[in-house]
Amino acid sequence: MTDLKDTQGAPFMRPVLNDIRHNPGAEMVRYARRRSDIISLASGETDSPTPRFITDAVEGALRDGKTFYGPILGNPDLRQDIADSYQRLHDVTLPQERVIVTSSGTSAIHLSLLSTVEKGDEVVAVFPLWKNLLGAIRLQEATVRGVDLTLDMGSGKWVLDLDRLFAEVTPKTRAIVLNSPNNPTGWVMPLEQMRAVMEFARARGIWVIADEVYERLTYDTQCAPSFLEVAEPEDRLFIINSFSKNWAMTGWRLGWMIGPAQAEPRIYDLVLYDNMGPPNFTQYGAMAALKHGEDFVAEQKTRFRKHEQIVHDALTRIGGIEAVRPESSFYAFFKSHREPDCMSFARRLIDEHGLGLAPGCAFGRNFNGYMRLCFAVSEPRLREALGRLEQALS
Repeated sequence: MTDLKDTQGAPFMRPVLNDIRHNPGAEMVRYARRRSDIISLASGETDSPTPRFITDAVEGALRDGKTFYGPILGNPDLRQDIADSYQRLHDVTLPQERVIVTSSGTSAIHLSLLSTVEKGDEVVAVFPLWKNLLGAIRLQEATVRGVDLTLDMGSGKWVLDLDRLFAEVTPKTRAIVLNSPNNPTGWVMPLEQMRAVMEFARARGIWVIADEVYERLTYDTQCAPSFLEVAEPEDRLFIINSFSKNWAMTGWRLGWMIGPAQAEPRIYDLVLYDNMGPPNFTQYGAMAALKHGEDFVAEQKTRFRKHEQIVHDALTRIGGIEAVRPESSFYAFFKSHREPDCMSFARRLIDEHGLGLAPGCAFGRNFNGYMRLCFAVSEPRLREALGRLEQALS
């Protein structure tokens, strides 16, 4: 794609848009649509429909006329329900004003960066990183300094070297961005590392922006640790979360963020001029999810654990693959030593085998060769997909 110019030869739109337009993952999803027989495990969502008790709550809200403008920062009852969930899951007491309902977790990411990061600032991020997080930083015209998770085959885990992370911080650093549980590796940051990062950031006046969207999808615990467990109420911390993954609500575009209480009026102003707040009636579905959705979350986790075992067995059988088992989420992130170029492999899988996977380079330039496979699909569909993968690598 060439850069658009006006009649005087000046850029037609902001030059920074040229910096974010290439998204290898989205490119492969579009490329795969050429085939009608494609099995796509490239997107980050389950194939389960939203539970009926959630959609019933929205239908009731529509019948009751909840179709007008709602509160800018979200329905107060929903904000309280979210706060109550942190008390239940993390033993953290949150006043309602720290909770802000957003029109998607992605919107929460943009609001957190828009309110903290300016042109010329630096952001230290842990890779692999979801492309939308990276794009949001680029839109602020900030510079990204990255630190990679490393694969420890001995322990069977991805690990983060905190000394390397802290060494990337400079006087220009405005924020540290982390995603735990991590998409795509399934890495979960230990609580003691969270405490060390929070203390480091507090001492230097740096923001911590933590994407915790997959916190409920852990295999061996009720939920992953949260930075809120090690933070003070006034710390420079934004937590990002979403209803999408836990309750099969990706298309609803509804999320939330948690920040210091003094940030609320500034976020209010940003939301007012951005989108006037989240949709009114959909928030009643979110309230139903928080109040009555624990059984569904448990069922999904049981299903994902079974599917992870199926994927692990298949990758072991295929051989020549570097991978460790995820601690959370519904992804397998693996590298085949036969296929060093993830983009060409992704295209070949689509063209020759009708299988769509996300290329690892979409999550950071140092992860070329890796592939992300979403196993949150039906078992027959998953087994067919793995058969196609085995055929491709045999």
